[in-house]
Amino acid sequence: MKCESFYELLRGNDYPGRGIMIGRSKDGEKAVIAYFIMGRSENSRNRVFVEDGGGLRTQAHDPQKMVDPSLVIYAPVRVLGETTIVTNGDQTDTVYEFLKNGRTFEEALRTRTFEPDGPNFTPRISGVLRGFDYKLSILKSAEGDERAARRYFYEYQDPIPGQGHFIHTYRCDGNPIPSFEGEPELVAVEDDIDRFTERVWESLNEQNKVSLFVRFIDVRTGQTDNRIVNKHQ
Repeated sequence: MKCESFYELLRGNDYPGRGIMIGRSKDGEKAVIAYFIMGRSENSRNRVFVEDGGGLRTQAHDPQKMVDPSLVIYAPVRVLGETTIVTNGDQTDTVYEFLKNGRTFEEALRTRTFEPDGPNFTPRISGVLRGFDYKLSILKSAEGDERAARRYFYEYQDPIPGQGHFIHTYRCDGNPIPSFEGEPELVAVEDDIDRFTERVWESLNEQNKVSLFVRFIDVRTGQTDNRIVNKHQ
């Protein structure tokens, strides 16, 4: 698989929806997570990221304009010991509870399915990171048919420095919006968190981008360095 520019992939897609990228910094020292959200409706755009302990949550920018919080307010990032969980919905909590009870990422997600937002049936994308090793998953409908779920899991051990994998909810914009297809995309990862954050944010579509979270983890020391960018500051 060809290693693509993360920034070029983002610039070439007006609406990838929500996206997770997990990888390893170019200097080989840090595990890297990026999670972003986008929105087309006022309800989806009315959000910001805020830190929550060692994790992250979404909240309404203007609570008076929030119509339905069920699919837009959740904890995208939670930490359990040395494991970081990142997802695009409340399945973060499902994965957290399963891991806490000695069960697996895969077992947790087999209890969940795509979002009930027909006709889009938005996929649930999820990732889990421990050390440098990580897993990604997507739960999606079968070609937009709500009667059939498809669950895909991908596992990456000993990632190559300067590389990561990117998965997102939508292939592109549309009506209904077509779901992501194929394996997570192999992308290049930098080793400067500020430059990386700035370039990712600049590459997201200006009209549709909402929030971005980036975390660099020094695997040797366990120290984390976070950046949050919200369109609504």
